[in-house]
Amino acid sequence: MAHVDEGRSGDAVRRTAGRPRRSGQDLLSAAAAVFVSSGVDAPVREIAAKAGVGVGTVYRHYPTRAELVVAVYRHQVEECADAGPRLLSETGDAEAALRAWVRLFVDFLVTKHGLADALHGQAAGSDALHAHFVDRLVPVCGALLDAAALGSPGAPPALDAYSALKGIGNLCIGAASDPRYDADTLVQVFVTGLLVGAAGTSRP
Repeated sequence: MAHVDEGRSGDAVRRTAGRPRRSGQDLLSAAAAVFVSSGVDAPVREIAAKAGVGVGTVYRHYPTRAELVVAVYRHQVEECADAGPRLLSETGDAEAALRAWVRLFVDFLVTKHGLADALHGQAAGSDALHAHFVDRLVPVCGALLDAAALGSPGAPPALDAYSALKGIGNLCIGAASDPRYDADTLVQVFVTGLLVGAAGTSRP
């Protein structure tokens, strides 16, 4: 009986240990959704209601709005980074995975632009977040570009991952303030250009 009790106790400890991380992720996802719909100055009570927690829980995790914004930004970057290998595995089609990931990246740039804007004026924090953005997303983009065979063996790719992400970012500028501006379609045309360009470089 003692052995069974110990097993149950271990299971309970593992379940309890997993809850804070999961609840923290749920809180950040809820905050991100509220920021998109109501802006980064949305009332904390709205975020708490979306997450299904009390206002005190939000403040306990993130005493200031700036801390919450930084955490949401990092959370969104991590979700975008994690999506790359997952899409590649799930689709089994490198080009389809690349295009699906690029759509997620565009959504991140267009809908989460307020997060970066809210951090302006905090130079050190902004620089650190930009470095985190580059460190996490450029390798993911590079892996997807490589998997989609952009370029050819022994030849440089049509465009390196950093330049590709920079180009996509430039195409997304202004999209949030102009409902007629279809950033996603423009970016997909850009991706098609990368694919065509890569095919051209691979010809003898």
